[in-house]
Formats: sequence, structure tokens, C-alpha cells
Amino acid sequence: MISNELAREVSFLSSALNRQIGLLINRKGEISMIILGDARSIFIPSLDAFRAASTRFRGLRLIHTHLTGEGLSEEDLTDLSHLRLDLIGALQVREDGSPGKLFWAHLIPENPRGDYWLVHDPQEPHRLDLNFLAFIAALEDEFARQQKTRRIEAAEKAILVRVEKNPLAGAEASLEELRQLAKTCGVEVFDTQIQYRPQIDPKYVVGRGKLAAIDLRATQIGANLLIFDHELTAAQVRSIADFTGLKILDRTQVILDIFARRAHSREGKIQVELAQLKYLLPRLLHKDPSLSRLAGGIGGVGPGETKLEIDRRRVRERITRLEKDLKTLARSRGQRRGRREKSGLPVISIVGYTNAGKSTLLNTLTQSAVLAEDKLFATLDTKSARLRFPRDTEAVITDTVGFLRHLPRELFSAFRATLDELAEADLLLHVIDVTSGQFEEQMAAVETILEELDIADKPQLRVFNKADRFEDKEQLAALCRRFSAVAASALDKTSLGNLLEKLEEALPNTNFSGRSFCARETDLEDESTES
Repeated sequence: MISNELAREVSFLSSALNRQIGLLINRKGEISMIILGDARSIFIPSLDAFRAASTRFRGLRLIHTHLTGEGLSEEDLTDLSHLRLDLIGALQVREDGSPGKLFWAHLIPENPRGDYWLVHDPQEPHRLDLNFLAFIAALEDEFARQQKTRRIEAAEKAILVRVEKNPLAGAEASLEELRQLAKTCGVEVFDTQIQYRPQIDPKYVVGRGKLAAIDLRATQIGANLLIFDHELTAAQVRSIADFTGLKILDRTQVILDIFARRAHSREGKIQVELAQLKYLLPRLLHKDPSLSRLAGGIGGVGPGETKLEIDRRRVRERITRLEKDLKTLARSRGQRRGRREKSGLPVISIVGYTNAGKSTLLNTLTQSAVLAEDKLFATLDTKSARLRFPRDTEAVITDTVGFLRHLPRELFSAFRATLDELAEADLLLHVIDVTSGQFEEQMAAVETILEELDIADKPQLRVFNKADRFEDKEQLAALCRRFSAVAASALDKTSLGNLLEKLEEALPNTNFSGRSFCARETDLEDESTES
């Protein structure tokens, strides 16, 4: 670990200078860096030149002197974990300048006790019998072996992080939802971390100490990604990334990624790109003076637009162009809506929390083939079909994008044209996953968005979906009475009879007197197959 001769020399110099001396030693036994501190501490400079992979250490061990005879401090152990050192040692310096005992510690793999490091009993350097290279190789192999026991098919392996002010605010439920969002993106979630504190740290979101612990946890389990259940600023992302060396995402980025994967129609793709650009614009902060453009020609007055300014201008121009395209598509949508109104068919719009079973219900009611998956945001593009009631009357029923708590502002703004379609509906069919432990909170989130769209007072029928999975039927009946809802199962067509009756009763002008029911099939096709 350290030779007797080197221990004597560094102890003598440290005593003579009355300063701590640190030695960074590589695995060849060579001194890569000498650090001169003060009487109480040393300052370790950047070690970016010695990059560490997720399954291995830095390739450096730090041996530094202690002048007051103390062992390893909390700061020493923090440096061990944050810098991913092979090990750290504190060498006591006696009053006569000779070396005393060596206190040393190293990181350990995931264990039942939840320990991050192992502190060994101190020994005098000449009594320490350790084959360091064999020891560190075995330790790295153990880290790698334990990490392989986890499911690591996914390229991204994440830890989810949330800060919560109120312990009763449902942080676990929010993180579980984030876990499902990450799963939809193909991310493997290895762990979740919640910190309760009065307010979010402006630099690191969580406290510096908590972030160091999360970084160490990532090292233990082989995670390479941190996903925060908050919207992060560009400065926060940069600070956290610099501190941990890990990839950093926030909740909004995950949702934007899902939307980008799910959008298929032209309008859907435009809306997603618009949301992505609006999210990106305030985060273009990487200004590089070397990229400044000089004003050309006679009369130039010095530096012109920087690369940052050009990037911002191009993003703004692209946003303007996309917004114009959306307005054009909105006019086309309005023309289709006008043709649909002339047909005289009432319109039912399905709304609800994401993954509540809206698309499955549409398929069962109309014998359609709309994509329905057990994933969040499986449906982004509006789909319409005819619904025939038992009394041979008809309506148009439309599936819409699922809602979500804390829906990003950029997404809400970009999809407003699509969501405005709800204002033209005669009836809203609010689909609720009654088996969710958070169904009341999900209902409230949907109602909040409807209020923001100024359509909360529109006729609405609630349906408690997935009733076949609800074991206590008496409790289900009580919930239906309490919330004025209809119980049904989108997977069981025989359970939808009562729902169809309630739908027909809830529609205005139930007898449809004076209205035509000869809507052209092309009108519905245009609605579901946008160019």
C-alpha cells in the first residue's frame, strides 16, 4: 500500500512543514500527484484525467498524513466515495516526525447492512501485509459480479430521485409513476431515493451530502443515469453532472422522449417537436467565446452573433414555423369538424389518466383496432370511430391523449390544439382505472386539466374501468354511488351494457330528433388518418 521508506519520508516532511501531505499513487506504485495542504486538511484537485467506469475505481489510492493522531474523518470517507478511489489511508505522524499507524478504508459492494465502505483496524505500515494489486482486482470483480446479478438488458440503468417537503404528499406514488415512465422509455430502474427537506437545493436539488450518497449508491449497483422527479434548470443539470459524472434527466425530458416515440401523425410529430424546442430554448446556455462570429465588411464593429445566439435564433425560427404549421392543420381539423357536425351525429370524447384503458374501451365499444398497450401514453394521435347504441342510434366516439399529473407546460401548450377538440364534444367519457391506489388523485389531475381547458362544466360520464380486477364488489358499488360512476371492464364486452345505456341517456337530445345519421365514412376516416 505504501513502503516503509516512503512512509518515513512523507511523515518527516509533514512534521517539518506542519502541513498535511497527500500522495496519489497509481496501481504501478508510481506517485501520480503530490498534494500539500495545511495543518488540518488537504484539497484534492480535479481528477478528470483519471476517469472511472461504473464498475471500476479510479486506479488511484490516496495516502495522506494526519498531524494530530486522528483516524479517517467523515470528509476522508466522502472523498473516497465521491472520487471512487481504490482506497484511502490516513498516516499518523508522531511528535518526533516518525510514522505511526495507518488508518485505511475502501468501498464495498451492495450488502445487507447498507454500508458503503469498510474501515479497517489501523496498523503500522511495516506490519501491513497486503498484496494490493490482487486485493483491488478481487474487489472490482466482486462489484462487477453483483452488478451482473441485476437485470441489465437496458442500456440505461437509472436511480430515481425526488425531493419532498411534506412526508404525506405521496412521494412514493409519484416515483412509481416516474418508474413506469422510465420503463416505457426502455430504462431499467435500479433504485429510488427520496429526500425530505424544507425546500429544494438551488444547485443540486438534493443536498450535497445526499447527492454524494446517491453517487456512491450508483457506483455500488452499476447505475449510469439519474432521473429527477422534478423539472431541472440547465444550471442544476450541469452542477449535478459535474459532481457525479452521471447522465442526468428530469421528468419532463422522459415524457418528451415518450411522446417523440409515440407520435405517428404529422400533427402529432409537429406538436412533439414544438414541445421539445420550447423546453430546449431556455436551456441553451453553453456559450463558447471561440465560436463568436465577426461582423464582415467595412465598418464592422467587432464581435457579432455568438454561436449561442445563432442557435437560439434558429430555434425561435423553427418554433415559429411549427406554430404556423399547427394553425394550418387546425384549420383542416376545423373543416373536418364542420362536416361531422353537418352529419348530425353527437360526439363523445374519451378522456382520462394515461394507461386507464381508454383505447381498449374504444376498441371494445366500436370493434376498432386502435393500438392499445399496457404502457403510459400508448395513444398520442386522436382516433375516432362510430358507436352504435342498442336502440340503433349512433354517435362518434373519439380517443384522446392520456393526461398526467404535473403535465409539462411545453406539452400542454403544444397539444392544446388537439385538446381543444374536447370543447366540441357533446359528452366527455371519463375513464378511470379503479384498481389504481391513486385513482382519486388521478381523477383530480384530469379534472384540473379540464378546468384549464375551460370545459370542466361539459356533460361528463365517469366509468370505473378494470372492474373485473376489483375483488370487493360491494366496495366497488359504493364507489360508483359516491362518484356517480359506472363500473365496467374494457376487456369484457358483456359488462358494457349498462355503460351504453348511461351513455345514451347522458347525451343531449337523446332521441336525436331532427338530426341526420348518414354521416359519410370518409368524414370519420379523415379524423383518424391525419396527413
